[in-house]
Amino acid sequence: MMKPANRFTFEREKALGQGIRELASDLRLVEPADYINFVRTERFANIANLISSSAELFFKPGTIFFGHSGDVEVTWDQPPTVALDMEFRHMQVSVYFRLVLEDRKAGVEITYVAFDGASGEPDENTRRLVAAIADARLTPLAQFDDTEHDGIGYTDLEPRLPDSPATSLGQA
Repeated sequence: MMKPANRFTFEREKALGQGIRELASDLRLVEPADYINFVRTERFANIANLISSSAELFFKPGTIFFGHSGDVEVTWDQPPTVALDMEFRHMQVSVYFRLVLEDRKAGVEITYVAFDGASGEPDENTRRLVAAIADARLTPLAQFDDTEHDGIGYTDLEPRLPDSPATSLGQA
């Protein structure tokens, strides 16, 4: 059962999603059959290597990791879906999330977030997360909107409904 969405969850997932959009795009270059094989045969070190190699293109070392767990959904009537458990740690902010890779898009669902020395104000904690993501990146985050950029449509993220899937990254 999915957790109920709230404003803070949405804002944090949107910030994380925008922050890792390029990483998700890079990870979608790997053939789905490879992910299926690695997950089903529990070769999680192979996935960790793929993620580490992709993450080093966009993030400072030691900030984003594979959580050594994942799942694949493969049916006869739908393209495969790959879900990878991930961790982000930087500036006393830790986020555990699931990155969902699909045929034309990717999404994130935060499963747990912790702030060392957390503020009593959730908005302040969200600002800390945004600052941590920005600081962890090797290059500043480009601003995304609803327009076309180089033929790739970037969609505004909409709030999740209580039983809806993870926040979409659009065409990652």
